[in-house]
Amino acid sequence: MKSRIAVLKTGPATVLEDYSRLLEMAGVEQYLDKTAPTILKNNISWHFPYPGANTTPWQLEGSIRGLEKFGFTDLCCVQNKTVVTNAFKGERLNKYVPVFQKYRLPVKYNFRETDMQWIRYRPQGKLLALDKIFPEGIKLPDFFFGKNVLHQPTMKCHIYTTTTGSMKNAFGGLLNTKRHYCHSMIHETLVDLLRIQKEIHAGIFTVMDGTTAGNGPGPRTMIPLESNYILAGGDCVAIDAVAAKMMGFDPLSIGYIRIAHEEGLGTGKIEEIEIVGEAIDNVNLGFTVGDNTASKIGDLLWFSPLKVLQRLLFQTPLVYLFVFGSSLYHDKLWYPLRGEKVFQKWLRESPWGELFRSY
Repeated sequence: MKSRIAVLKTGPATVLEDYSRLLEMAGVEQYLDKTAPTILKNNISWHFPYPGANTTPWQLEGSIRGLEKFGFTDLCCVQNKTVVTNAFKGERLNKYVPVFQKYRLPVKYNFRETDMQWIRYRPQGKLLALDKIFPEGIKLPDFFFGKNVLHQPTMKCHIYTTTTGSMKNAFGGLLNTKRHYCHSMIHETLVDLLRIQKEIHAGIFTVMDGTTAGNGPGPRTMIPLESNYILAGGDCVAIDAVAAKMMGFDPLSIGYIRIAHEEGLGTGKIEEIEIVGEAIDNVNLGFTVGDNTASKIGDLLWFSPLKVLQRLLFQTPLVYLFVFGSSLYHDKLWYPLRGEKVFQKWLRESPWGELFRSY
């Protein structure tokens, strides 16, 4: 049976109802276990609000409403932090808190010991990268075991993986703050994480928001494009492939999609995916990744011959120099000088900005 991905055109007036319809079209009840709790794993790529970068509040609310409609009532949101993002700031500035309160949705944090513990896990399947990156053993948050997970990425580009979506969304939830060790083998890492997810979760499903998509050097410093698309499906590889095709990329030219397809973890060939809802044959948003200052430095240190210095630079206290540099560039320079102006214009001129203000 072909993997099914649902694609809809939507607008601010109907988006919450459209998310419910999207879940039904994509067959959410086939992929998630109603007897198990469901984790909503949103995506905070940047604690600052920036169109296309983060899970939208209507994506979060629409997912909750849709899940409850189909009988999934034991819901919880899980947040993670990175060395360059603040989860508490992110959920507040991106308007998730009003949604949490409205639906009485509990929130857990994978970096807070009172919420979950990191335990050693030995994967059943053969890994491509993680066992080499973490030879001392792989640790995962115990809270994730035996639960459904519903990923909530946005449709956007990424400086290291070309696109980012469902598969990349597990990077924050399942790996701790040492996840930057994985960047030089990022495609293989994402495939390993999908294999692990299939072992530990009761079910996996994804809703992707492309109402305002992100073109350019993502996942933060992007050019927003109002595309009005939302997507859903139970095959992480297939939804990432469909999104990549819509953005203008050949899905099988993207490492993590191609490898996952070859490993039998999902479907990466567009012709082998059943796409319901909107036809995407002629959709090409014309996205290109490009570069920014951070990506140029990253390419040099992660993928050039200088990668022999990675252990020294990124696995010792020297890493804090790069953390400081990233924070300085993104939060203190790029966002105040460019990003906030883009965000404010979106708030004033886009109907999605108007909906964001309503939260």
